[in-house]
Amino acid sequence: MYKPGKCKACPLRCVEACPSGAISVSKNETPPLRFDRSLCDNCDRFDCVKVCYTESLQVSGRWYTVRELMRILARDHQYWGSEGGVCFSGGEPLLQHQFILAVLQACGHSYIHTALETCAHVPTSDLLEVLPYVDWLFADIKHMNSDMHQRETGVDNGLIMHNIRCVLDSGWNGRLIIRSPIIPGFNDTHENAEETAIFMKEIGAREINLLPFHRLGASKYEQLGLPYAYARQEPPSPDLMMTLKRVYEARGLACYLGSDTPF
Repeated sequence: MYKPGKCKACPLRCVEACPSGAISVSKNETPPLRFDRSLCDNCDRFDCVKVCYTESLQVSGRWYTVRELMRILARDHQYWGSEGGVCFSGGEPLLQHQFILAVLQACGHSYIHTALETCAHVPTSDLLEVLPYVDWLFADIKHMNSDMHQRETGVDNGLIMHNIRCVLDSGWNGRLIIRSPIIPGFNDTHENAEETAIFMKEIGAREINLLPFHRLGASKYEQLGLPYAYARQEPPSPDLMMTLKRVYEARGLACYLGSDTPF
């Protein structure tokens, strides 16, 4: 990740350190560094990061063993309070299904409350395998229309709907909360909310969390040299969020706005 605001005049050791020649300099432009991401994306050495003393170049993410991660959780456990726990989010945590399973099992042995946030577009067997070790599950429904879902996310919603049904049919005794990020022009209609509510009633889901769209991730795309498709997308208005909330409540469902999910 490149943070140009931290990039100061220096001996440009990052350019010399890169074994692939992926970094070039334009002293008359801001930011001064350019990256050939086709070369960067295949790098696993990160020599440029190691020599950047301003921390303009950083690696986002690192490898952990289960033991290392549990040591961190144990260290912080006392600060969570009686209602605290660990939430595994992402990205998609179930893309590292075996690791998450092992950590969840370790949390259970340590009496740590667990929550998992998933897009639910994962192998059904992976989801059901971790489920016994999860206390709360947040699963996304982004759109009820499969074609619209395919257009905006790149996949249809068939596997997602199937997985949510399987969770509720599994006999799992945890708490399932459906989540839907509300994006104006995509899934903010009364019709989509009504169809989602009907689906939830049909399968026995009782709670939904509506999240207003935000652009907090835009800076990460910029730092990774990626285009951000939603750069001009506006968030939904508070009035719209309340209108959608009433659709679910009219169907007898609990509906929470934003990050406020009651215990």
